[in-house]
Amino acid sequence: MSNGIERPGEAQQRTVISLDAMGGDRGPAAVVAGLVDSARSDDALSFVLHGDETVLAPLIARHPEIAGRVSIRHAPRVVTMEDKPSQVMRHGQGTSMWSTIESVKEGEARVAVSCGNTGALMAVSMIRLRKLPGVNRPAIACLWPSRNPGGFNVMLDVGADIKAEAEDLLQYATMGAAYARNGMNLRRPRVGLLNVGTEEHKGRAELKQAHDLMLAAQDAAGFDFVGFVEGGDIPSDRVDVIVTDGFTGNIALKTGEGTAKLISDFLKEAFGAGILSRFAALLALNSLKRLQRRIDPRRVNGGVFLGLNGTVVKSHGSADSTGVAAAIRLAAQLARSGFNDRLAARLASAGRAGQDAAVEGSGQKQ
Repeated sequence: MSNGIERPGEAQQRTVISLDAMGGDRGPAAVVAGLVDSARSDDALSFVLHGDETVLAPLIARHPEIAGRVSIRHAPRVVTMEDKPSQVMRHGQGTSMWSTIESVKEGEARVAVSCGNTGALMAVSMIRLRKLPGVNRPAIACLWPSRNPGGFNVMLDVGADIKAEAEDLLQYATMGAAYARNGMNLRRPRVGLLNVGTEEHKGRAELKQAHDLMLAAQDAAGFDFVGFVEGGDIPSDRVDVIVTDGFTGNIALKTGEGTAKLISDFLKEAFGAGILSRFAALLALNSLKRLQRRIDPRRVNGGVFLGLNGTVVKSHGSADSTGVAAAIRLAAQLARSGFNDRLAARLASAGRAGQDAAVEGSGQKQ
């Protein structure tokens, strides 16, 4: 563990995380606690911490063993959950969120992490980092508990934009596959397109067109396209990446979170209903703990903004220190993999393949 004194060459080897300390529901104390947990478990991490210095400095001072790996960047203003993205785009300078993204734009940090307002974070990220060449609509990807060996599937978009044309869905497939490769170590991810049925004749026109584009681009984009999938396939082992528009994806995500909480509440009620139920709960305690760990959303806390000139990880607004540490861990893994550079190359290759397929399908000659 680092003692706060940098050895020669140590700083150059470190992965620098830009962290918004002020945006979460639990306040900066939870964010700093997650930072400290991450720093203790990973000696190669350094941080640029953004927020009110008068609040942050005493929190960091309690942990002198990591002080030399944390730079505080004073930002006196905070983006609240009620702030509209359009307002933040115009008047966001001086906020911890804006400062966090600026560190990535200036090359000071390799990846940004924030628990703040999702819409505002996407808006600030787009205007400061800009989109990768050829990307029309960035997407937000999340991890979904599944029956796959790794325990999770990737789903996108889950709320960056409610619209998605066929070409956008192809880009989502390429970006999601790149995320699965670099964030989950899947050499050739399986990609499915979410629809109301698996038959090729079902669904809206843009879904059918996207189906053909993904089929043609799968080799260039580095994934295996399994075709249409349904809602029941989201947690299955049939696919690794589920592609959909942000409207559908966000509803599915919120429904899944609500269902998980409902099941948890029902279990608590059932095992607390009487003496025999409490005794049964004690007998099943180890099994219940394993189940809790498997579906604990804090373990996979962190939606990734894809399609930007920089990597941004959106932590859940209500994340505690465990959740913040999970988001930082994901951010570090993506940064170290060279994720964004690889993503840009895959997007270019898939875009060319998709254009060729579209021209061929329309009967035109190049």
